Amino acid sequence: MYISITGLKPRNFFTTIKFYIFTIPAFKAAQKSEGNLFCVAKKIDTYYHTITAWKNRDMMMKYLTGKAHSKAMKNFSLIGTGSTYGYERDQIPSWEEAIKIWKKNFKEV
Repeated sequence: MYISITGLKPRNFFTTIKFYIFTIPAFKAAQKSEGNLFCVAKKIDTYYHTITAWKNRDMMMKYLTGKAHSKAMKNFSLIGTGSTYGYERDQIPSWEEAIKIWKKNFKEV
């Protein structure tokens, strides 16, 4: 299974609104995507995080090139900063574990 942990910090109030405009459709698309096993979102401190689990990396990549995610990514740098970390694993991490893993591997974009 392929796990992806994302964290994004919007720059200000107005970019937070843009964040919602682009990420809600992308999140809904992820939930419906072939190969998606798990998809949750949560705000922790100043970052908006997602944890997604996919049958494999190829299925996750198929979602990444889809319309909703591509549109969100084109606007990423206008909205804020953050990063994504992905890895292979046999089980879905808890929020606590996922945030530790994300922080350890954080590379701001």
